[in-house]
Parts: sequence; C-alpha cells; structure tokens
Amino acid sequence: MTTAQKDKRSTRDYQQLDAAHHINAFLDQKTLNLDGPRVMARGQGVYLWDNDGNQYLDGMSGLWCTNIGYGRQDLVAAATRQLEQLSYYNTFFHTTHPAVNALSERLFSLLPAGYSHVIYTNSGSEANEVLIRTVRRYWDLMGQPNKKIFIGRHNGYHGSTVGSASLGGMQFMHEMGDLPIPNVVHIGEPYWYAHGGQLSPEEFGRRCAQELEDKILALGAEKVAAFVAEPFQGAGGMIFPPQSYWPEIQRICRQYDVLLCADEVIGGFGRTGEWFAHEHFGFQPDTISIAKGLTSGYIPMGGLVLSRRLGEALVEHGGVFAHGLTYAGHPVAAAVALANLDALQGEGIVSRVKTDTGPYLQACLREVFDRHPLVGEIQGTGLVAALQFCQDKATRRRFANESDITWRCHRLGFEEGVIIRSTLGRMIMAPALVISHGEIDELIAKTKRAVDRTAQELGLV
Repeated sequence: MTTAQKDKRSTRDYQQLDAAHHINAFLDQKTLNLDGPRVMARGQGVYLWDNDGNQYLDGMSGLWCTNIGYGRQDLVAAATRQLEQLSYYNTFFHTTHPAVNALSERLFSLLPAGYSHVIYTNSGSEANEVLIRTVRRYWDLMGQPNKKIFIGRHNGYHGSTVGSASLGGMQFMHEMGDLPIPNVVHIGEPYWYAHGGQLSPEEFGRRCAQELEDKILALGAEKVAAFVAEPFQGAGGMIFPPQSYWPEIQRICRQYDVLLCADEVIGGFGRTGEWFAHEHFGFQPDTISIAKGLTSGYIPMGGLVLSRRLGEALVEHGGVFAHGLTYAGHPVAAAVALANLDALQGEGIVSRVKTDTGPYLQACLREVFDRHPLVGEIQGTGLVAALQFCQDKATRRRFANESDITWRCHRLGFEEGVIIRSTLGRMIMAPALVISHGEIDELIAKTKRAVDRTAQELGLV
C-alpha cells in the first residue's frame, strides 16, 4: 500500500485543505470554496475517478495534454530509470546530459525540415515568454533593433505569465495586470461564426488576414518583429480559421519580413492527425512553441523550436544569450518525453488519429449534432472539436449569456460522467489520442445527454 493510499482522507477534508491553502486557476476562489472542488484521485486510459469513486470519461485529456492517456507504465518506468541514474543536472556551465540529447535527436526527426535548435522550458507559458526575448535578440543580431513589436490576436491564448499573457488577447486577463506590456498589439480573430457577417468563410478568412497587413503597414514593417498565433485557437474555443486564412498570413509575413510564430502547445504531437498542427493547415512557421503533449502531461516540459534561420543566427553571431532556466532540459522530463514520443510513433498513435479515430470522431459528431436545435456549427479535425451553441441557427445569433449556458452544460457533463469544457459559446473536446471507437461512442452519447438537458432547460426541446 502506498503512502498516498494509507493517508487517504475524506473528500471534505481535501476540500477544506484546498480552501485553506490554494489559489486555483481561473476561478473565483471564494465561490469555489463554498462547494469545494472535485477531488480527482486516479486515472487509467481515458478515464478518471474522483475521491468518492465516481468515474468520468475525460474528454479533455487533462488540459489538452495526456495524449497517450493515464497510467502508462512505460512512462513511469522511464522516469524511474532516469531518477536512479541521474535525477538532475543543469545545462548551464558548459554541461549537458544524455537524456536531453536523445530527446532532441528524436524531436528533430519528427519535425518538418528547416528547424535546427530548441530552447527547453518547463511549460508553454515559459516557451512563449522565452519567445519574446529570443525574437528580439534575433533582430538585434540582424542589425534591426527597432523590430520589437509583436502582433497577436484577440481571444488568443499563449499562457499566464506577464509576457505570454500579453501576447494572448484575453481582455479579462489584461485587465488584471496592466497588460499588455509595451510593444504588443492585437488584431481580430478568424472566428467566422461570430464575426463573419454576410461574408463567406473564405472571404472572411482573407479579410482577417488583411488585418495583419493593415496593422503591419500602420505600425511600420521596420518595427514589427513577429506575428504570434495558434494554428487553431484552443482556450479561445477551438476556433478553426477558414482555409483561406493561413496561406495569406504566411504570404504577408514573408512579404514584410515579419517572423511567423506558431503556438503549438495544444496542437502539437498528433492532436490534428499530423505531428504538428501547422502541417495540417499548410504553413511553415519560424518558431514553434511546444509543451503539453511533449510528455503527455506526465511531467512538466516545454520548449521553443527555432528555424534554422534563427537558430544559426543565435549560435554563429549571438555570443552569450543571457537566458536560462534551472530545470530547462531536466533529465527526468527529457526521459519521459522520449518514452512518450516512442509510444506515439512506435504504436502508430498519430497515424491512427489521422486515418481512423479522428475521422470517426468528426463523422459521429456531425451525425449526432448537425440537426440539434442548440448547435449551430461543428468544427474540428483529428481528435479536437467544438460545438457552437446558438439561439437562432438561421441567423447565427448567439445567446447574450452564452458563457453561462455552456458552463451549465459543462456541469451537466460531469453529472453524466463526461468531462468536456466550455469556452464562451462553445463546448469543446480533445480526448486522449489513444481513445477507441467504443470510447468515442461513449464520449458522444454522454455529451449529447448533457447538451439535450441544456436545451431542455432553455425550452428548445
């Protein structure tokens, strides 16, 4: 019996401890403390069990991160072996270690051609924080020190540190920290359902991309360092841009010599059926921010991948780059990441998402929800999807209190035994990449019960 099992307490005890000592993420702590958080105690495959023994199908793979599911003993064994051999050493002081080098070798074998170096971090937020300094250092080395401005998107999400939250376009986050920092600006999001008006999706995609060109010209191309965006918006609602969007964005960045920086913290490592989401959308970024699926959430790790253009400039002309993190390239994290990539590649998990489970999920969602009175649009590819709630399907009119409605659906999902997330007017899902057809059927059936109950409460059925 483990120490944790021997020390198991009642759910109420855990909730009281949580209330006494924790400030939880993105919640009103006072309100949370009234009911107490759900206490998750165990996970296996795509399922979780709370401290009272209730089972849930995790339709969000933790926080878009447990790509190969819970309870993988190969990852546990990899961590144990590395802990026994070398539990920690830094990559300062002219040192490295085998685990991080083995990981890098594998990582660059999976990336498309054109990438050469990586700066390891502990999270996606840190990867995007490092991005700011790295990009500005690059332009200094290129003799263009005035190229400092970053352009992000409204409703984009890049983390919750000062710099990464500034790159993101979440207004409520900006209001809580005097953000964004100087030299970070934003353009509109490619959210056709909400903002497309009478334009076709393709026309709207081009118009959104044109906003980038207009902003670059207004600021002066000689001052703009980079455009930073997620291939599809994750925390902003799993928003997939029209097909016309990314080719035009890439054209504009190349024309004005603005770096194109892809935040793949959610999209990376198989989520769309490609190893990296930018491959699905058909563009080639200059940097790639990674985390989450790199280790399937078993241990914290992230990184900033650099194109050869940036990597070689830093190495050949940069001298000392005054940057470093104590746990960057941690040997245990690297060993777990390598074991995770072994599984994703060796077991054919990513290719199965592309050819089998991903198409199956997308087809089932459309079959079940296309004519649902509460659902106006279904978006997604691979094992990521969003259901757009609406008040009037014919006019795309959204509910004035859409966040309250989707939050209610999220709560009903827990009652039905499924974990799905609400963001603005959208219900989103991103199950583990190892999910089976039968588990997809269960995910959709339980989600439908939650959506049906929400529609009934609204008097739509």
